[in-house]
Amino acid sequence: MTPFRSGLACEETIRRPGISWMNSVGRPTKLLVNVTVERSLGPIHVLISPENTVAELIQAAVETYVREGRRPLLALTDPKGFELHYSKFTLESLDPQEKVVNLGSRNFFVCSRLSKAKAVGGDRSEQKEREDAAAVDVPPLQ
Repeated sequence: MTPFRSGLACEETIRRPGISWMNSVGRPTKLLVNVTVERSLGPIHVLISPENTVAELIQAAVETYVREGRRPLLALTDPKGFELHYSKFTLESLDPQEKVVNLGSRNFFVCSRLSKAKAVGGDRSEQKEREDAAAVDVPPLQ
């Protein structure tokens, strides 16, 4: 009986010729990323190369969402109509040319550009109502 050596199984798995989860430098060749799509119940798991960009991650997430038949259905399926955020509470979207490996997180949120415009600027009819209300002269209180 040989004593158990810590890390041996992991090293043997990496060195097997058929498994390519790590490259020669010791960096992973694939990342498992969780992407939550706006109004969906749970995240999508996307297996992606660390060298892929944010735009490619958005494309993979939207394609996976549509392929799996998730609900609610997306109004549009063009990946250019979506933005990637760290969470649903951040307003700043990530740069589409940034590499996934440089982001420092594996959990993201995808929302459509239209919903972001509504959240920030509001709807046109709402803006018009606010402008009309501001234009009404109200006598000062005495």
